[in-house]
Amino acid sequence: MTSPWRARLPRIAIATHDLAMVWLVWYGLHVMRYAVAPDAPEIHAWSIETMLVLAVQGAVFWYVGLYRGLWRFASVPDLWNILKASVIGLLGVALGLFLYNRVDSVPRAVLVLYPVVLAAMLGAPRLIYRAWKDSQAEGRQKSSTRVLILGAGQAGEALLRDLRRFGTYQPVGFLDDAPRLRGSKMHGIPVLGRIEELPDIARETAAKLVVIAIPSADATALQRIVGICERSAIPFRMVPRLQDVLEGRSLPGELKEVAIEDLLGRKPVLPDWKAIRAWLGGRSVMVTGAGGSIGAELCRQCARHGARRIALVEIDELALMTTEGALRRDFPDIELIPVLGDCGDPAVARHAIARAQPEAVFHAAAYKQVPVLEAQLREAVRNNVLATHTVAQACRDAGVGTFVLISTDKAVDPVNVLGATKRMAEMICQALADSPTRYVTVRFGNVLDSAGSVVPLFREQIRAGGPVTVTDPEVTRFFMTIPEACQLILQASAIGTHEAVYTLDMGEPVPIRLLAEQMIRLAGKQPGRDIAIVYTGLRPGEKLHETLFHADERYRPTQHPKILQAEPRKVSGTEVAVSVERFRDACSRYDLDSLAVLLRGSVPEFVPIGNRMSTHSTATVVAFPARQSRKI
Repeated sequence: MTSPWRARLPRIAIATHDLAMVWLVWYGLHVMRYAVAPDAPEIHAWSIETMLVLAVQGAVFWYVGLYRGLWRFASVPDLWNILKASVIGLLGVALGLFLYNRVDSVPRAVLVLYPVVLAAMLGAPRLIYRAWKDSQAEGRQKSSTRVLILGAGQAGEALLRDLRRFGTYQPVGFLDDAPRLRGSKMHGIPVLGRIEELPDIARETAAKLVVIAIPSADATALQRIVGICERSAIPFRMVPRLQDVLEGRSLPGELKEVAIEDLLGRKPVLPDWKAIRAWLGGRSVMVTGAGGSIGAELCRQCARHGARRIALVEIDELALMTTEGALRRDFPDIELIPVLGDCGDPAVARHAIARAQPEAVFHAAAYKQVPVLEAQLREAVRNNVLATHTVAQACRDAGVGTFVLISTDKAVDPVNVLGATKRMAEMICQALADSPTRYVTVRFGNVLDSAGSVVPLFREQIRAGGPVTVTDPEVTRFFMTIPEACQLILQASAIGTHEAVYTLDMGEPVPIRLLAEQMIRLAGKQPGRDIAIVYTGLRPGEKLHETLFHADERYRPTQHPKILQAEPRKVSGTEVAVSVERFRDACSRYDLDSLAVLLRGSVPEFVPIGNRMSTHSTATVVAFPARQSRKI
């Protein structure tokens, strides 16, 4: 038998079953109606009326999609569909019989009882079949993993159904803090108590796994729940958030480990996708540093939200190949233009722009490692300053509509080479803002799991058994996830104006010590007992606390609550142009002394951290405004 027919056999069998039920109900109701009648007419098993009923009801079944569902997963929506098909079928049958013989030979009792009995006869076999399959799954669960579910809401109910379907897990109970649920049951599984009682209940039920089914829990609540799970000393997982599923970071039904970003207080970003797609849709864009963490995610976001062509400029051949391959796999309809080369080379920048004809350029290429750049001043200036000038000027010469500079919070009040060079890059964009090209600067802090961030470092140190190295017990940093940062970059780009400087709301600063402790606990170990934390002291160019706004940059809200616009500090275009030429000359001679003098002279705010009275000095800096102040 050919495979198409083999695939259709189950639906043909179900349709045959349903039509048999229609015949049985129609014939049976007639028999019952005339069973006690003394002068009952002869009832024929087959007649023109019966054939008409089967034809009309079969057409209704097909129309309402009764054969799209599977008996194995029959549930309330399927029963509702059956009832709807039965009622609509009655109306169709009544109309057909009226046109045929004015419904003279059909008892009214048959017409009244027909949809109710038919719905029962169609629904009962489906539910019996599902109950039988579920009982088989429960039989297999005797040797499966016993699971406690935290949260008896919709997510918990959906998780219960999924676990039963897989058969490798045996749900033994729910835990929920809602008093009204105490002692109740969901699909036969009891709510055993509060989440705080997990350690005791886990021992009593011999549970081997805990699943957190509260995707709406904020970071504070999740931290409390994770702490309770850790005390129970059994493995725990969580149901992924809907946003993670929609963005492809998790699969539906997948149980994921609790990630560090889940515990850092980052609330979901809700960008104005309509505005982003209206600005990005159908456009050609170019991304420099396309193989990096931010660059690659920007490419994915642009592809996902309507860009028709993306030019990928990257100096690392492996990173370029990896990013291009992932994009071609996930977005086969997007035109990709990979360009291997240094975007700081004018020929490379002009070539990439000429090929892609971009309407927007995202300049994500930069060196970002603070301690490294303190000892590599020439490369920091060449890549962060001169490459920015090269790409920005090429965009101006080619008439590109928008140039977006990916900057950093370290450019606010620079105390290290990274901050100073990125601040100089911002000044270059301001100096070019008199051209038709719209120059937009977006600042944000550290990005979780980006290349060179502390999260991969801590993860590797924990995997190796420690110790985990933290620079200072008091050091704090702002963090956000890579997708969140890129979404807000696109949002700022869509609403950006000429010479605009935007700062992303990074939430509250996170103590690095706390980050290390939470990552150790998530690995199933205890800080100080299983994994040591060693404080190594601040590295060259580092300070204890970062800030997001300078006092001289008056800020105002934008149409997006997580983006604020700063009033750019005044710069002289002539002085910036002269500084760039001097930087270029000093780089060509590899004159580190001249570069150091030029950087301090060109960026007045730059005071190296060693020359400051205290690393705590923040006299000219203000933090990201409190939520209340934005409403004033």
